[in-house]
Amino acid sequence: NLVLCSKGIPQTLASLGWESFLDEAGCKLVFYLHRVARGVSLSTTCLLSGFQTIKLCPSISRWMDLHIRSPKYIVFSCFLCWVLHFMVNIPIARYVTGPMNSKNMSIEKVYRYCSSYLSEILFSITAIIFVFTDGMCLALMLCTSISMVLILHRHKQRVQHIRSSRLSPRTSHETRATHTILILVSMFVSFHALAAILSFWITQLQNPSQWLRSISVLVASGFPT
Repeated sequence: NLVLCSKGIPQTLASLGWESFLDEAGCKLVFYLHRVARGVSLSTTCLLSGFQTIKLCPSISRWMDLHIRSPKYIVFSCFLCWVLHFMVNIPIARYVTGPMNSKNMSIEKVYRYCSSYLSEILFSITAIIFVFTDGMCLALMLCTSISMVLILHRHKQRVQHIRSSRLSPRTSHETRATHTILILVSMFVSFHALAAILSFWITQLQNPSQWLRSISVLVASGFPT
């Protein structure tokens, strides 16, 4: 909800022609909240996938019963995600300004209602950090999802003889769970990869069209929705 509100509402107002409705403090707050919320959403989704994989794997799950079964560890992991993204996104709040103070149009190409004065070096360093963290999350999501699919497939094979004697026409629980996992990870990777490509493309254009900006915002909001 924070991702959608911090990006969708300002972008909608800008599309309606209100391009100077935020002052410098408002721009800093909106950009900072959006980046933090987006990073936390990405990280906690990967955490969820990781904890699900641990729960499905018998050997790891037995160890977890003795050590980290308590929900407090999940809460602590989510808390660390918030702290990490609060710290990583501090440069966003520092360098974003109001729409009339633009010295570099790199961010204004994506958001018409704010601007930034990041130098090329700082912009490149920030982009590398975000690409690295997003790439780690996508890789973790892929690995854990593949692991869950393999675990479910092996379990289905082990109990196949039991189900065959029942002659039940219903789809097995493993198959339905596998379909759900594949749909989730496909949406997760597709939306985030496409959003990253569009964002990079927009920053390389001198005057990107409003149609391209709107498509970028729509794709970036796809997975949170």
